[in-house]
Amino acid sequence: MRNIRIHLDHPLAAGSELELPAQAAEHVARVLRMNPGDPLTLFNGDGCDYQAVILAVGKRDVAVRVERGEAVANESPLRLTLAQGVARGEKMDLIVQKATELGVARIVPLLTERAEVKLDAARADKRVAHWRAVAASACEQSGRARLPRIEPVQPLRAWLDSLATDGAQRLALLPDGGLRPNALRFAEAGGLLVVGPEGGLGERDVAALQAAGFAGLRLGPRILRTETAGLAALAVLQALHGDF
Repeated sequence: MRNIRIHLDHPLAAGSELELPAQAAEHVARVLRMNPGDPLTLFNGDGCDYQAVILAVGKRDVAVRVERGEAVANESPLRLTLAQGVARGEKMDLIVQKATELGVARIVPLLTERAEVKLDAARADKRVAHWRAVAASACEQSGRARLPRIEPVQPLRAWLDSLATDGAQRLALLPDGGLRPNALRFAEAGGLLVVGPEGGLGERDVAALQAAGFAGLRLGPRILRTETAGLAALAVLQALHGDF
């Protein structure tokens, strides 16, 4: 039987009974057509899967009981932050979804010199909430029990000014970068990877990154689209230095 995993933004504990949120309840009752007595897995991002059983199914309500919690140890030992220049439309959804599946620890949506997406504060907040839901769905599918942290949308320079000196490897994906992935060495703090939007990183962006200690990383001889570049880099770094 397929393992149905559902993310809940709610405390979970063995023996507790609760109602699933409306969207999750509709998915369980109307899409999956599950019945009382059927098992499912709940998680809230604390690193555990909680085995549960359905108690009752109504037209709009599903009641469940948590049976037990089990720690999930499938997070990558390589802590990577993807600082992604905000891409248009569904491209950003794709990046968030696949980066989550690839084990990224944090995603920072950046406004850069050549950004084609313009967001006011209200729209930015809505997009971040949407991306967090996309990441939660990707965790449901991929088996992760910890959600990647998705930061608010922010200008590149403001993010650079906020960075701590923690030993993380600082990298910017550039077509003419001097570093190759197999030459890197990561400390416990992991790495920060900056990827430009559709138009790439501008000259002022690159100068700011270099001043902040970021080195140029080059994947190969071809220029990749923004929705390909970061994901390809994450996969390569996981294969060389992570858990692939």
